[in-house]
Order: sequence, then structure tokens, then C-alpha cells
Amino acid sequence: MHIPDNYLSPSTCAVMATAMVPIWAISIKKVKKEISKAKMPQLGIAAALCFLLMMFNVPLPGGTTGHAVGGTLIAILLGPYSACISVSVALILQALLFGDGGVLAIGANCFNMAFVLPFFGYFIYKFIKDHTKSSKGEYAGVIVGSYFGINIAALCAAIEFGIQPLLFKNAVGQALYCPYPLSVSIPAMMIPHLLVAGVVEVLFTVLIFAFVKRVSPDMVFDNDKKKSKPILILIAALVCLSPLGLLATGTAWGEWGGDEIASIVSGGSALGYTPSGMTSGISFSTLIPDYAVSGVPEFFGYIISALLGVDLLIIVFKIISSIKKDKADQVG
Repeated sequence: MHIPDNYLSPSTCAVMATAMVPIWAISIKKVKKEISKAKMPQLGIAAALCFLLMMFNVPLPGGTTGHAVGGTLIAILLGPYSACISVSVALILQALLFGDGGVLAIGANCFNMAFVLPFFGYFIYKFIKDHTKSSKGEYAGVIVGSYFGINIAALCAAIEFGIQPLLFKNAVGQALYCPYPLSVSIPAMMIPHLLVAGVVEVLFTVLIFAFVKRVSPDMVFDNDKKKSKPILILIAALVCLSPLGLLATGTAWGEWGGDEIASIVSGGSALGYTPSGMTSGISFSTLIPDYAVSGVPEFFGYIISALLGVDLLIIVFKIISSIKKDKADQVG
């Protein structure tokens, strides 16, 4: 679901980034109000969980791959505004350091996975939980919310892909950017997500939610070392297991490189050309592209990338915590 650069027009990217600005602003304001200085590192741990879940690729129908996101999970544990910030920071890190998702497309990817996914997933969860008043109802909310959260986000991405050939064409009618219309992009994105990726999202969400409730029922990510130790152990285990994401071969739908899209069969036939917006588009070099570390085996490079991403995300939010003022400090 990570939209690469040059699949969306620059104007589309600008619109999506502009749409995210007030969402980020409101989320930051809410987080400042709701999350104390001592609890701020929780967002870093949440971002690390999200980052790791997105590294576990699974095979999808049609020969593509997909992954869980964890947006609904974080929204349930820390609130949707905190989830928006945590997932956004994880997505920005993925784009800038690992080339996972486009740099110009950061606004679109954050809109889909850091806004639509956690907010829709959370409010579905909350509606079911509030109308059942039981532990079974709460878990029903977790299941339904996480399933529909990721699928609604996938639908948004499919629409963003599908409107490109309607809006941006050259003189002979060829698409300048993503060449697949809505009639192709929606089923290509939604069928695999409805059948597989949504189920994977549910499994990760339910298992981690149950684990966190068991080890820290009163406070999800407590800063007390004894209480946070099990969660940090979980993160360490996910880092070690991250190479399992390499077992899923193939490329996620809509994430092909410009050198291969002409021969990709999607919608029943090969495209037969490379959109000019892709051949002449912007290309950003990243330090560790595709989580591959030069000179080391692929699986070990994946672990290094996972460890680096986790450390950076936790450090970022610890820095934010160190400069954040509590309400008492602000009043004084």
C-alpha cells in the first residue's frame, strides 16, 4: 500500500500533502494535551511496532505481496491522534531511509495509512465496544475495526491510483502516471486485501492487543522498566523474525519500478509502455533501499534495517519527550 513516487502526479501529491497538514496539526495539538511528557516515548514504541509489522510481507492473490500496518492497533491502545503521529513518523522514516514509499507521496501514504486506517478502524472498534459492554464485544470491535480499517485505506489508495489515467494523459491518450483506471485498480487492490491482507491485519492486531492487555492492563506502554520489559521483548522478537517478510516473493501491486511496469500483466493484459511521468519523474536515493544492506546477506540486512528503524523511531520520540513541557511546567 506504499505508493511510490511518480505513480501519482505532482499535483495529486501536493493535494494529499496539503490535506494532511491540518490533520497533523490537530493530531499534534491533541497529543500535546492528552499525552504527558513521561508517556511520550510510548508513541515511539508504537511507531516501532507499526514499522516492524509493515516489514512482514505476505503473498497475496495475483502474485503480489502485502503487509499489515497496525494502525488500528495503535489507535486502540493510544488513541487515534497518537496513532496518526506514530504511523506518520514511521512512514516518513521508511520513505527517507529505506525507499519504501515515495518521498513526494508521503502525504498520500500518510493520508491512507496514518489517517484513514487508524481513525476508521478505531471508531468502528469503539462503536462495537460501546454497544456490547463485554470482553467478547471488545474483541469483536478489534477484529471488525482492524479488518475494515486496512481495507478502507486500501480503497483510498486504489482510488488515488485509478483517477490518474482519467486526469493526466499525453497527446495520444497514454497515461502520464499510474496507467490503471479505477476498473483495474480497485479490484486489484481490494480483492487481495479483503481476502488476505485484512485477515493478516486482524491476526496481528488481536494477538498483540491481547498480549499488551495481559502484560500491562492498566497502562498500555508504562514507562516503568518492569512493566515495559515484556513489550520491548516483543519488539526484539519481531526484529529477529523480520526476515520472514522476505519469504513473500513478488512486488506489491502498484509498487513496480519504471523499468518493469510495461511488462506487468494487470487487468488481463500487459501495459506495453512505460508512462512518461515515470521515466522522467523524480528519483530519490536512499541510504538503505528496500531494506538491503550492501555487503551482507539479505536476511541479515533485513534484521539490521529493522533494528535501525526501531532505534531511530524510539530515539525520535525520546527527543520529543525531552523538549516537551508538562502542563505544570507551562503553568509555572
